[in-house]
Amino acid sequence: MPRREHPPLADERGPRWPTAVAIVCVLALVVGIGVWFARDRIGLFRSEECRATALQQSVNFQPEQMHHASTIVLIAVKRGMPARAGSIGIATAIQESKLRNLSYGDRDSVGLFQQRPSQGWGTVEQLQEPVFATNAFYDALVKVDGWQDMVITEIAQEVQRSGYPEAYADHEQEGRIIASAMSGHSPEGFVCRLDDPTAAGRPDTFVRALSEETGQTGTAAGQVITVTATDDRHAWAIGAWSVAQAKARNVLSVQVGARQWTRGGGDGAMQWTDATTPVPAGQVVVTLHQG
Repeated sequence: MPRREHPPLADERGPRWPTAVAIVCVLALVVGIGVWFARDRIGLFRSEECRATALQQSVNFQPEQMHHASTIVLIAVKRGMPARAGSIGIATAIQESKLRNLSYGDRDSVGLFQQRPSQGWGTVEQLQEPVFATNAFYDALVKVDGWQDMVITEIAQEVQRSGYPEAYADHEQEGRIIASAMSGHSPEGFVCRLDDPTAAGRPDTFVRALSEETGQTGTAAGQVITVTATDDRHAWAIGAWSVAQAKARNVLSVQVGARQWTRGGGDGAMQWTDATTPVPAGQVVVTLHQG
């Protein structure tokens, strides 16, 4: 009787995993190349971001983070503090919260600067208000004798009572770049790429925030707010603040003199361009979405 060969057992067929893994890797590579092409060649899938450029360097953060950064810098400008104050404020907030208004932290720390109610900074509710928290930070900063000439690690120890003051130095250059762009020392130094707004902007709340955070007065006519700054530098500071606030306040465009930033999802939004109709130097015109 002829010998019958049994079908190969599972372990006799040879390993199949290498082939499967190879197929998955090839598919992943193809998909990855497709996503890269779509993102970098035709502009799809690009996320929202904001960029500050100064001192021949740039730093990028998410719109929410730059929104808070603009509050920190412009309050220093409003208070008449030197540019270094804004740099210190930004570096501190990056180290403490990554420029996010946190409702939690180490022990009872909260907010942008992770200030502690138990140490007399204010109530939890107050410290969750970025304007209050920022003013509290600067109130403490100006009480430090010689703060303008101190290195940031020393300032951090004096103001924040940090257990790791050396960590603040890691963010000092980021603080300088953002503060320079936001305070108007680097005109056209701040831009954002944002999705289209989904709601109407509110001129009343924009003008109120403008006054509270920058000290400037805005005049609203429909969805257009006009601000006349004291000089060109302050006009660029207001322009940068308006762009940084654009996502939260449904801003469509910001014009400073003859230059304009226009909201959009492409790379065109990452630069200032010539305005169709220039306005006087020192004037800022902000247009909100109508909804």
